[in-house]
Amino acid sequence: MSTQPKRPRRCQLSVPGSSEKMMTKAAGLEIDHVFLDLEDAVAPNAKPAARGMVVDAINSLDWRPRTVCVRINDVETEWCHDDIIEVVTGAGAKLDTIMLTKAKSATDVMFVHLMLDQLEQKLKLANRIGIECLIEEVEGMMNVDEIAACSDRLECLVFGMGDYSASQEMQISTVGATGGYPPDLWHYPRYKMTIACRANGIDPVDGPYANFRNPEGYLKEAQRAHILGMDGKWAIHPAQVELANRVFTPDAGALASARAQKAAYDEALAQGLGAINVDGVMIDAASIRIVKSLLDRADLIGI
Repeated sequence: MSTQPKRPRRCQLSVPGSSEKMMTKAAGLEIDHVFLDLEDAVAPNAKPAARGMVVDAINSLDWRPRTVCVRINDVETEWCHDDIIEVVTGAGAKLDTIMLTKAKSATDVMFVHLMLDQLEQKLKLANRIGIECLIEEVEGMMNVDEIAACSDRLECLVFGMGDYSASQEMQISTVGATGGYPPDLWHYPRYKMTIACRANGIDPVDGPYANFRNPEGYLKEAQRAHILGMDGKWAIHPAQVELANRVFTPDAGALASARAQKAAYDEALAQGLGAINVDGVMIDAASIRIVKSLLDRADLIGI
């Protein structure tokens, strides 16, 4: 079970770690979460230089996003080890989380966990860096329960449907779209990962939708993820940020109703009643858990 602080994750914006211009722009955004990418957004021969650019950006810019994260390369690559060492050594005091890509097993996550233990001791860092983890390989999805339970640094799992599509050899042409599959193509992996997250007290987050010129498609996928209980969705372009926030921010009317139901239920409990009618809706111990979840999310966001 995670011992890390809870963070809002309505939108996680991807920013190439090799682009000074894009990192500077991202630093000024009022957004829940930004991750500076050292993996897919950076060419292999540019990765060493990008580490230094990411460290400089974290240290020199005035970051407005609530969470600043760095996405590193996976443990089976030649870059993962140096990604962790250079980024944490250079900017660990200002880094909230590290995002591990392509985790296939709990062992992959624990590699990052133990390196962070050692570096934080060595550097005498006051803050404890959290881990976010991408489930984007079929092996990772098969082992998602063990992965979700393996580290108290783990804050969230992200369903990375791009690489997952390739791993399962799905026949689609655009990352995040459902192609010609009549139901929701992503229902099972989203559902499975979300259950693993909730059972272990960490946040489930939905991954990218590549066609940023199709807001309707993005909204549909975000809404599906939201209904299943996920906390947010990636944005691969600033145009998608508002869409994610729209879906994952509790509606003002729903919040007002939830607060009224909670107040009425608390009053009923004090009178020895276990179930009551509030504006034609039956409220009992089970339904109040749904209400409380909505209110907790609103408190986390600050609304």
